[in-house]
Amino acid sequence: MPLPPTSSAQRAREALASRLRELRLDAGISGRALAQRCGWSESKSSRIENTKTTPSDADIRAWCEACRAPEQATDLIEANRRADSLYVQWRRVQRTGMRRLQESSVPLYQRTRTFRAYCSNVVPGFLQTTGYATSLLGSITSFRDVPNDAAEAAAARVRRSAVIHEDARRCALLVEETVLRYRIGDRETMAAQLGHLLTAMAFPSVSLGIIPTSAERQNEVWPLETFTVFDNTMVKVELLSAAVNVTERSEIDLYLKAFQGLSELAVYGASARALIVQALETLER
Repeated sequence: MPLPPTSSAQRAREALASRLRELRLDAGISGRALAQRCGWSESKSSRIENTKTTPSDADIRAWCEACRAPEQATDLIEANRRADSLYVQWRRVQRTGMRRLQESSVPLYQRTRTFRAYCSNVVPGFLQTTGYATSLLGSITSFRDVPNDAAEAAAARVRRSAVIHEDARRCALLVEETVLRYRIGDRETMAAQLGHLLTAMAFPSVSLGIIPTSAERQNEVWPLETFTVFDNTMVKVELLSAAVNVTERSEIDLYLKAFQGLSELAVYGASARALIVQALETLER
């Protein structure tokens, strides 16, 4: 059973809380005394030490001042921000729309040489057409009640994905067959997307595997949340409410193991092409 996808973030939070607790103990003061010096409730000190409340930069500075260790604040604030980057709520990064979020990950895509992506719900972003991406991102902005810049965000996503056409890249993609049947946008949009998948199968850097609904999974991996592995150094997991960035080696290995198991269930080449054609034919009825 894989570790919870938030465990990297949780461990980072626990490490920060432990360092703050050690500062208080080294200063020889109680949680109540620390709270009085910081000007907040004793329960807040307890919540921070027990990872129930995420401290702000100002909270950490106040904590260090109260413990007479102001020189520790910079390192602890940096650790807090690293922990924060492991579990990123969509509502925080999508407040102004979707375009900036697509553009913010461009450096990660540019430095990655090997991508592995598994999608159980939508076409992988690497292979989304502008029309499909616009429909999908439009639905997301509506659901999350954020500014609708779906067209601009879709264009940014397509530009970001252009890296897979470079010879030095390797992009292994797995999708559940049901993804071919989920209609994102109107019939024309979906037909264009399925047609693009057929075209993308010929890209030198791309391997596209489709896991048939008939695949027997008794001793294999069950359908999972959508995730992307970047160069075996980070896994980005997409949840409904947040993106989880997994950096623990043991967790990355679990996702790699899952990807390998899923890849063994998939069909490729002519068999994969036949499934896409079947989905197209069903769409046109």
